[in-house]
Amino acid sequence: MKGTAGFVLALRSTQCHAKKTALQEAATMEFRKVFDLIPEQFDRFRPRYCEALFADLIAFAGIGPGTRVLEIGPGTGQATDPILRTGCDYHAIELGEHLFEKMRQKYGAYENFHIVNDDFITHDFGSQRFDVIYSAATIQWIPEEIAFSKTFSLLRPGGVLAMLLTRGDYRTPNEALYREIQQVYAAYFKPETEYTHGAFPYAKAVEYGYADFEKREYHGERVFTAEEYAAFSATHCDHIVLPEPYRTPFFNGLKDAVRAAGDRIVFSDTYVMYLARKPKGQGDSTQTDGEK
Repeated sequence: MKGTAGFVLALRSTQCHAKKTALQEAATMEFRKVFDLIPEQFDRFRPRYCEALFADLIAFAGIGPGTRVLEIGPGTGQATDPILRTGCDYHAIELGEHLFEKMRQKYGAYENFHIVNDDFITHDFGSQRFDVIYSAATIQWIPEEIAFSKTFSLLRPGGVLAMLLTRGDYRTPNEALYREIQQVYAAYFKPETEYTHGAFPYAKAVEYGYADFEKREYHGERVFTAEEYAAFSATHCDHIVLPEPYRTPFFNGLKDAVRAAGDRIVFSDTYVMYLARKPKGQGDSTQTDGEK
């Protein structure tokens, strides 16, 4: 199954059967797996993070040549470039087969780039240990006890866990448009499986041995046209699998609402970074092959 921008918009009659089949299969997956259906669209429309956030992360964790870094669930690299370009020993683990291939296409030429296609929850890292582990809108898909205990065991003493996410506010900058969009949702957003995934308890990291927990926030803005907004909206997990007869009128309704507002919708973004550190003196003596 290959994802394209058109995959999540109004279905053309010549593509309808293949795409409906993909959506039906996706509806039976865990929500965390459906992103793999749309690698190209995911790459184009999912939000990136601001330079100030990465500058702070790199400085806080001391990332650079010789630093061993693990990114959990990189998607298509929304938070990869600034870390990879430090020259660190970059590793990633990606669940989605097509997202994994997209990552290899984009970054495979970098000598410091390494990635495996597997599930972090069950993957055996063997004797590998890392100085930094980070995720961008990914760790919340992992059960709390696994997320914190496994990252803690994989970090070297003094290592850093960083958890990033974006909160997009499109109500405050577009109050009237927001109300129109809510009417579209009320009329047509009727997924077969309701998204019930709760908020991830980031602050509980300290209950699993982490110290120096803190939260930092940064701010930015995105502006979409009607077509771009519909395509971005269609990268949300429960939107990806929205079935007909609701799918087409739903995305057409989003586009019509934004066009009526001047073909422009603004998102005021808050980029959140949670940081925690594994205390020095805690860990084991296991070393990765070739490490000192």
